[in-house]
Amino acid sequence: MQAEHHARTLRVAGYLAGSYPLADSYHLAGLESMAPTLVSRAGAMVEEETGFSGPGEPGVLVIDRLTWVERNLAFFAELLRPVEERLEEHAEETGSGHRLAGLLMAMETGAVLGLLSRRVLGQYELLLPSDDRADQICLPAPNILEMERKFQLRPGDFRFWVALHEVTHRLQFVGVPWLREYFLGLARTLVSQSTPEDPSRLEILMSRAGQAIKEGRPPVGEAGVLGLMATPGELEHLDRVQALMSLVEGHGHVVMDRIGQRHLATWKRMSDLFTRRRHNPRVKALLRLTGLEMKLRQYDEGREFILAVEQRAGWSAVDRAWESPETLPTRAEIKAPEAWLARVA
Repeated sequence: MQAEHHARTLRVAGYLAGSYPLADSYHLAGLESMAPTLVSRAGAMVEEETGFSGPGEPGVLVIDRLTWVERNLAFFAELLRPVEERLEEHAEETGSGHRLAGLLMAMETGAVLGLLSRRVLGQYELLLPSDDRADQICLPAPNILEMERKFQLRPGDFRFWVALHEVTHRLQFVGVPWLREYFLGLARTLVSQSTPEDPSRLEILMSRAGQAIKEGRPPVGEAGVLGLMATPGELEHLDRVQALMSLVEGHGHVVMDRIGQRHLATWKRMSDLFTRRRHNPRVKALLRLTGLEMKLRQYDEGREFILAVEQRAGWSAVDRAWESPETLPTRAEIKAPEAWLARVA
């Protein structure tokens, strides 16, 4: 991302991210001192629950909202570098049109990241531009502290609950030897398929939106506006990404629930709160436009898949999904667990 666009993205994100008054109070120091111990404790429990194991302990960073934006922007810049190079080549040929497109993209990216920075409670990082690898769990302090105060949550329980979720993702990606590179390969392939200024994109968008309206469906689906413009090949690849993330999120949610139910007195209240938070109508409307509504569905569909497989064939059958890319469920199989069991059992 060009320096001017990067700066504009951060300005827009910073404006929308806002601040939380208690983020710089003594509560922050308490979270910083507690976080590494919580992550370590959660790691031991998740290893026992899943059978996954990882090398050593992850780094633990307690950050603010804008730092979360900056770290994610660095990740996307690295991932999108091939597309940006193609866009720059087109800009030299066509003049200011692409420069305007770059400006609009910077503002849109800043808006999306800024709004998301107010909601995210934790994040496991598996890629950094500096060395292409990372093994860190980031905890945005303003959001954790705000949730605790707003809903009168027990800090110790809630922070451990968040740690459980992120540690589960960490052990998925470091405990399954092939998963990290497979995921990054999917992301890079999806990016490489994007073609700047393909005139057929507008035709695809208009056709799909029109068909959806005729059939009484929302014109913007769970993949967002970009999903409307995707080619058939890109949609097929997007399905593979979404199937993997549904498995990852669903598995993580079930593991987090099981450990929380045994060790946290306030588990049920926090679980119900997370569910209501995901299904807030205003949030769903925003995520639908940005293409992130699929993130909400990943939790629900993935969780239902994991529980259905376990009910039919036991937890050992769930573990078959992690054996190789070939045993991963497809998007259709996430919605039909019996079909996946018939294929891999």
